[in-house]
Amino acid sequence: MNELGKVSQKQVAGDQVTMIQVDDGAAGQRIDNFLLRVCKGVPKSHIYRILRSGEVRVNKGRVDAKYRLVLGDVVRVPPVRMAAHVDHAPVAVAPPARFEVLFEDEYLLVINKPAGVAVHGGSGIAFGVIEQMREARPHGKFLELVHRLDRETSGVLMLAKKRVALVGLHEQIRENRMDKRYYACAHGQWASDWGRRRAVKEPLFKYVTADGERRVRIQPDGMPSHTVFQLLDRWSDYALVEAELKTGRTHQIRVHLAHLGLPIVGDVKYGDFTLNKALARADARPGIKRMFLHAHRLSLTHPVTGESLTFEAPLPDECRRFVDQLNQQRNQQRDEARRDGSTAI
Repeated sequence: MNELGKVSQKQVAGDQVTMIQVDDGAAGQRIDNFLLRVCKGVPKSHIYRILRSGEVRVNKGRVDAKYRLVLGDVVRVPPVRMAAHVDHAPVAVAPPARFEVLFEDEYLLVINKPAGVAVHGGSGIAFGVIEQMREARPHGKFLELVHRLDRETSGVLMLAKKRVALVGLHEQIRENRMDKRYYACAHGQWASDWGRRRAVKEPLFKYVTADGERRVRIQPDGMPSHTVFQLLDRWSDYALVEAELKTGRTHQIRVHLAHLGLPIVGDVKYGDFTLNKALARADARPGIKRMFLHAHRLSLTHPVTGESLTFEAPLPDECRRFVDQLNQQRNQQRDEARRDGSTAI
């Protein structure tokens, strides 16, 4: 038998019995998910077979797939076989990356994610923030995403460094006890009868296009969704709003704003393609080459200490520049209107 202790994923898959003592990075996790992680490359069906057969033991006793590990548990993992490799193409390795850290303690890591970076690999993307952060912190025992941001959305992104934190934060998300705020600049007219605040409660339905792309639309049998928009500033053809998420559905802000006739500037899925192309030109004024959606503030309760926390990420330079250009354009129009008025008198 292998010596009791912490074992890497590569060590588990082999022809020997392995004994693993559960640390705080795995405590609270279901045994089936734990085995899928430490026996990476082993077929899922085989994991469940060795659980059913009793070959996997926890503290020398049999457990079912729903058992949740406790700190200090000793898990017996039998010899397991790796999945046969069908594709021998080289596997992309995530390069380590450093992101601006907004907050960090022994339980949480909060970063300012730039636009254009996915939060994780998949759907044609080799790697994302989580894979890059794990490569940058090879000695970290545990690092998982708490929530997600779209690839083109920038701003506050939270990761958990311990499972107890991840579980507690997910509970806050389910119970809608987090306050998430986003800045968005939309193209169109903010209706005068909306006042400064406009709530949207249209249900959202996820589907896949013929090209295999994920999309969301408003549909009666969709998931209940609620966004509150507050007008911060407006120009002749644009509106800057703060979006408060009451629910956290995929593409919620983007679809709800498009429903109001205010598609987000630079949104390639729900926005104005012709406008986006024009704004992305090098000589465009105002001009911007990204989607103007930024997670600027996140408030929550620390999952372990109970402390009230608020994290803020300033508006990125490219978004600030776009707003400045809109303001310059508005000021020019006002100056021209004053001059025309003086001439008429």
